[in-house]
Parts: sequence; C-alpha cells; structure tokens
Amino acid sequence: MKPVSELLKRHDSAAWRTSPGTTVFDALATLAHFEVGALMVMEGDRLVGFLSERDYTRKVALQGKNSKEVKVSEIMTPDVMTVNPQTPTHTCMALMSQRKFRHLPVVDGDRVVGMISIQDLMDDIIADHEQTIEQLTHYIQS
Repeated sequence: MKPVSELLKRHDSAAWRTSPGTTVFDALATLAHFEVGALMVMEGDRLVGFLSERDYTRKVALQGKNSKEVKVSEIMTPDVMTVNPQTPTHTCMALMSQRKFRHLPVVDGDRVVGMISIQDLMDDIIADHEQTIEQLTHYIQS
C-alpha cells in the first residue's frame, strides 16, 4: 500500500481546522462548508486537539447545551493520535479500526500537513482493487 502522503494530494485537508476559542456553532459551520466530519483544533500552527461530529452530538446536543455559547476547547479531544506522511495506508486503516475513529491528522515533525479520513482509505482500496481487476482482465484477454 502507498504512504499517506499520496492520499493528501487529493484534497486540501490542511484547511480543515478551527481554533479552541471558536464557538461550537461556528465550528459546525466550518464542518458543513468543507463537508467533513472533523476538524483539527489549532493554536497558530500547533495541533492542540480534534473536534468531530461525535464530540458535538455527545457533549453538546445530548446534554442540551447551546452550541453558540460552548467553545471548541470545552468539547474537543485534546490527546490526538497522528500519523506522518510516510505512514502506510494499511497502518492507518488498522489504527482507525482498532481505535474506532474515522479521521487522522497527518503531522510531519511539528508541522500539520493535513488529515485523512476512513473514506479516503476506502476510496483508495477500491481504486486499487479496480486497477487490479482491470490488469487481470487485460492479462486474461491477451
């Protein structure tokens, strides 16, 4: 399988971010704008947390809190698992499956370079399988 850096070339996931002082409501608007399920929480260039739709539903909506008053810092996941650009995609898939999360920030040293999702990995696996089928079909027919 290929390294995560190959998947990052498909979209500008580095833009999928918010800050700890942002209201949850505004962070939800960012999620909707990018049509994604999670955002990296950044203080400047430093990754300080992670905010997902799950965080919102479990820590705001189900508790009857007002998303226009609650700050991202109050509900974000502060300890974020990351991978680096050279991490193989199958390793990411195993991590996501074992830990039951759907997004992984990609960090190169101290620099955040993007984020991948389980959907990115699934799309890549499907594309690889389709290519293999096409090659085998061509081999059989020739």
